[in-house]
Order: sequence, then C-alpha cells, then structure tokens
Amino acid sequence: MADNESLNSWKTLSSELVYESPWIAVHKHQTINPAGNPALYSVVNFKNLAIGILPLSDEGYTWLVGQWRYPLNAYSWEIPEGGGPLGEHPLETARRELKEETGIVAETFEEIMQLHLSNSATDEHAFVFLATGLSFEESEPEESEDLKVRKVHIDEAFQMTLDGEITDAISVAAIMKVKYLLEKGGIASLSQQHIK
Repeated sequence: MADNESLNSWKTLSSELVYESPWIAVHKHQTINPAGNPALYSVVNFKNLAIGILPLSDEGYTWLVGQWRYPLNAYSWEIPEGGGPLGEHPLETARRELKEETGIVAETFEEIMQLHLSNSATDEHAFVFLATGLSFEESEPEESEDLKVRKVHIDEAFQMTLDGEITDAISVAAIMKVKYLLEKGGIASLSQQHIK
C-alpha cells in the first residue's frame, strides 16, 4: 500500500492565514491541482478535536441533547458532544462533556470510531465513544449552551436518523455503529436480554 504522500497529486505553492478565532483558523492556499492547473483552495483548520459520546444503559436507552445550532439556524438533537483541546486525551474530554451536558457519569468508555468531518473543506477530526455503566448527577452546561436532554431507546434514536430528525454527522454515525454492534452482539458489557 502506498504511503499517503505518494498519493498526493496536489502541490501547494503558498499559504496565507486569512481569519483566526479561538476555535478555527482559515487558510488560503495557492496550489497546482491534479490536472496541473493553478487553483485556490481554502481550508478551515480546527483548534480542537470533536468528541462525541453515546451513553447506553443496560436496558438499551441513550440520552440525546437538543440545542439551537446557530450556523444552521435550526434546532438539533444530537448525542452529547464537545470540543477537546489538541493536547488533551480525547477520553478526558469525553468524560467531561458527558457530565457537563447530561449529568451522566460512566464507568466504561470505549472508542468506537474516528471521523473526518466535511473533509473537502476542513481538517476537523472526531473521536466517538460508547459510554456504559451509567450513574446520574447534576449537569453543568456552559453559558453558551441552552440544552434539553431526552432519554430514548436506541431503536428510537436509530429511527430518528432514518427519518432525518437527527442530521448531525457524529450522532448519525455513532447511533448507526452502536445499533450495528448491538445486532451483532458486539457490546458484551450489556445485558442482552434487554436489547432488541
């Protein structure tokens, strides 16, 4: 199998930072594209990892978080998610975000996937965890978060993805992966008699 660099048919001539915030940086790149022609390519670089956590009870229930998503101008139901500093282990972010957004504390976290989100325009990298062995405390949302928490069976969450009620990419991928693992018996820690 060829290494990544040998598969790269783009050539970067120059790069310029055009915008920066505490969360993102936007760079404009002058390039030569795969056809050998000059091309402008803009990339959004994220300063945090994207972390998603799907909490799952022994009875097959999960918890969704609802909030208004400013870029979409729409309300969104999602699994608990947050941003993790690049120097912090994704698991530490997962523990913190799950507790902050839902009040859930989990005994066990298992990384079930990594994703690259909108990879034609950004370098955003997501880690997704399954959380089990759940206990419940008070949530601690950030001031920018007006959250509603909803308990649903994993089957209902899966149907919500099929019906387009859940459109967030991390949430859709996580719900489908966990549904698949449950059907294949790949989540041994759960009491299978409770799972459809």
